[in-house]
Amino acid sequence: MKEINVAGQKRTALGKKASKQLRKEGLVPCNLYGEATQDGKPVALAFAIPMANLRKVVYTPHVYVIALDIDGERHTAILKELQFDPVTDAVIHVDFLEVNDTKPITIGIPVKLVGLAQGVRDGGRMNLSIRKINVTAPYQQIPEHLDVDVTALKIGKSIKVGELSYEGLEIATSKEVIVCSIKMTRQAAAAAAAAAE
Repeated sequence: MKEINVAGQKRTALGKKASKQLRKEGLVPCNLYGEATQDGKPVALAFAIPMANLRKVVYTPHVYVIALDIDGERHTAILKELQFDPVTDAVIHVDFLEVNDTKPITIGIPVKLVGLAQGVRDGGRMNLSIRKINVTAPYQQIPEHLDVDVTALKIGKSIKVGELSYEGLEIATSKEVIVCSIKMTRQAAAAAAAAAE
């Protein structure tokens, strides 16, 4: 996984009013959740990041490990949850999850179709059903994308999550979920009918 640096500042004033004020100033309220520390309490840190710094993490097809610098404190995290304004579509809140070398995390990784499918060469149309597959592994082992070889895929056939396996990764998405399929197009159907006559 690629790593990206993002700097933020701690916020002391919490609540709706304080969050609204932060957004007016171009900052996005964020929370960092993590493992229990020495005193047994889980990490929960409230901070804010300028929207300009968040753009490269939010509006991207890539999955990043984020090196957070919050007032000089370093944390390694991944994006856990994003909240968007229903009207303006602006990011209004972000939750990060702190990661470490030992505990596996579950995260959605983009699917990348590899090869030219036989069914597409025969006139069918490729249909990608899901863009990401959830996998569980320590964060250092998680790839930027999951390659799915579609070379042998024929018209009317599909590839399910259960048919895939990746070394060092445990797939968390249901085995029955269809990743991609090849649909018959009208032209291919017409060509098949003409060939049958």
